[in-house]
Amino acid sequence: MIALGILVGGLLYLGQYEDGLVEAELDALKTQGEIFAGAIGQGAVGTGADGSQTLLPEVSRQLLRRLTEPTRTRARLYDNNGTLVADSRFLKGHGGSVEVEDLPPPEKSGGVMGLFENGYETLVTWLPARGDPPPYMERANQTAFDYPEVTKALSGETGRKVRLTSDKAKVLIAAIPVQRFKQVMGALMLTTGGAEIELAVRDVRFGILKVFAVALAVTVLLSFYLAGTIARPVRRLAEAADQMRGGQQGRAAIPDFTRRRDEIGDLSVALRDMTDALWRRMEEIENFAADVAHEIKNPLTSLRSAVETAARVTDPDQQRRLMSIIQQDVMRMDRLISDISDASRLDAELARAELAPVDMGKLLDTLVQIEGAKAKDGEPGLTSDTFDPGACVINGIEGRLVQVIQNLVGNALSFSPPGGIVHLSATRQNGEILITIDDNGPGIPPENLDSIFERFYTQRPVAEAFGTHSGLGLSISRQIIEAHGGNIVATNRYEDGDERGAIIGARFEVRLPAA
Repeated sequence: MIALGILVGGLLYLGQYEDGLVEAELDALKTQGEIFAGAIGQGAVGTGADGSQTLLPEVSRQLLRRLTEPTRTRARLYDNNGTLVADSRFLKGHGGSVEVEDLPPPEKSGGVMGLFENGYETLVTWLPARGDPPPYMERANQTAFDYPEVTKALSGETGRKVRLTSDKAKVLIAAIPVQRFKQVMGALMLTTGGAEIELAVRDVRFGILKVFAVALAVTVLLSFYLAGTIARPVRRLAEAADQMRGGQQGRAAIPDFTRRRDEIGDLSVALRDMTDALWRRMEEIENFAADVAHEIKNPLTSLRSAVETAARVTDPDQQRRLMSIIQQDVMRMDRLISDISDASRLDAELARAELAPVDMGKLLDTLVQIEGAKAKDGEPGLTSDTFDPGACVINGIEGRLVQVIQNLVGNALSFSPPGGIVHLSATRQNGEILITIDDNGPGIPPENLDSIFERFYTQRPVAEAFGTHSGLGLSISRQIIEAHGGNIVATNRYEDGDERGAIIGARFEVRLPAA
């Protein structure tokens, strides 16, 4: 509204427009005066006995009356001595003269129009002043020398001027010399008010104000519309976000503006998704903390019992067995805390790390060679397909991908019987790299195919010592693969490929987007 008001205020000034109207009116007044002066010079000049020429007062008055009758111009004729000879405002009548006066302007209308006009008058007074013209005054016995313009006309030049009356009304003056045969016989002064100019400027300003009123109404209505469609929804989203930040009233409901199909709708979807993700994250952290406390409590309980028992036992064999238990519990806690630390900082590390091309075929081939060098007689073996260089490249974090493959291979080897084979393969399928790890173990119970990826899953081979694994390996592996935009699943291998047949091992499939 302020910007609109400044613009309209500048338009209402209309200084150059008003000056143009005044100049045009003075030109018209000058032209009219030249016609009147020419008529008087030809028809109202008498020649005396000595050959001198003078203005004839009576003829001049009658001629001046007829000339000015169709106009609203006041004409005054002065002789070359400066004496007032005729005035169109005073008409000779029976028994004296009649003075003509303009009627006062009608009273302002009431109601809405009256308020509008009063507002207009007040607004006009606020416009910057442009410098007032000199004052206009009439003496009781006026002469030509009361008006500089008439004095100039008596010298043979045309004079023009705009003056102001005591009530700030404009008076336009044009003084023209009355000549006969190049001899100045007197001066004719024409005056007219500036009412028509003021009316023209007023009409233009009224037009501007009408446009301003319409524009103002549109602006206000548009402001309310924008407040309802933009500001208010954004404020509601901000309040919901603030409530969620405070967390004093539980889970804050984010307003749903998806039906808007605009930027605010997109913001609503983003905030709702962010809120759901944060709450899921908080629930996962709470569950993780509870699981960690439970898993740490078990070795601590065993450790405390062993320590308390060792303090009371004197048999050296029993003390050795208790010390062995204590040592296993300490190693278990150390392994558990290391895996918990790795899992807790994994998200931040994956978010900060930069991806680089990783050749999964080369990585698997290297891993097979390392595990083959470490393998002992009678232990399960590791084999792989022949990989084409550069055929299975992905963008990822090599160290974390190695961790995943080592974890899966280690699990497969631990479940495979002596002399068993763990086979690795990698192929490119529809823009993805498929990595499979097959073993000859007992397989996975069908009801646990998905739960094995949960934290602290504890189903291990019977021959394996308790506490050798923390139960976080597969959970961390799935977290790493999903951070790379892939997925990991576990299935069972069946005899002859028929699910109704006997289970001959487990298979882990890892899918990652190809580079």
